[in-house]
Amino acid sequence: MGELEGAYALVTGGTAGIGLAIAERFVAEGAEVVVTGRTRSTLDAALARLGPRATGVLGDAASLDDLDRLMDTVRATGRGLDVLVANAGGGSEAPVAQMTAEHFDRVADLNIRGTFFTVQKALPLLVDGAAVVLVSSISGSNGDPEHSVYNASKAAVRSFARTLTSELRDRRIRVNALSPGPTLSVGFAAFVGGGDEVLAQIAAAVPVGRVGRTEEVAAAALFLASRESSFVAGAELVVDGGMSQV
Repeated sequence: MGELEGAYALVTGGTAGIGLAIAERFVAEGAEVVVTGRTRSTLDAALARLGPRATGVLGDAASLDDLDRLMDTVRATGRGLDVLVANAGGGSEAPVAQMTAEHFDRVADLNIRGTFFTVQKALPLLVDGAAVVLVSSISGSNGDPEHSVYNASKAAVRSFARTLTSELRDRRIRVNALSPGPTLSVGFAAFVGGGDEVLAQIAAAVPVGRVGRTEEVAAAALFLASRESSFVAGAELVVDGGMSQV
């Protein structure tokens, strides 16, 4: 019997990379999973990979209209959400002198606005005692150049885990942040650029000597989503091979 046997879970941005790995692990552990994605082709490919216990909703987490449509779809099933993983996020960056208001808004809308309103709009659907996992990043604690808005947005996501835990305590809803470090995925490769040479440099900075795998982050997400973490709330679980810890 799996750790999430019979659970109903929603994973935003669940069509590729870390989000897809989380959805796959949840399905393997017995959950039924709803995933979201911004393009039909990636959504269809993810559903084909996840199998019959997964359903998909096309939409952008930065769009409040899309979030409303997503929650209406979940509500129509008549089931409450046992697990919510607010994973949708990302965004390219620019030096501070070249940052435009439009660029700023794209990153902030997806990572901050999208995460916050995903949780807010899911509240009526979450069962008492549900688990909420907010996917942040070790970037939220970093000051690496040319990533100012992205870094700040991920720090905000980690902050949400604290405040939402306090606000939702009467419903025993646990909110935790999951902060991956460098993890092999299409999104990460596009974010860092530079190909194998840059990846090798990043791996050299990780105490365990390599970048992470998406399934390793998914294992951490499973812990936060399951009863194994029943006394963990408002916390940040860092999955980065020690990169930000030593």
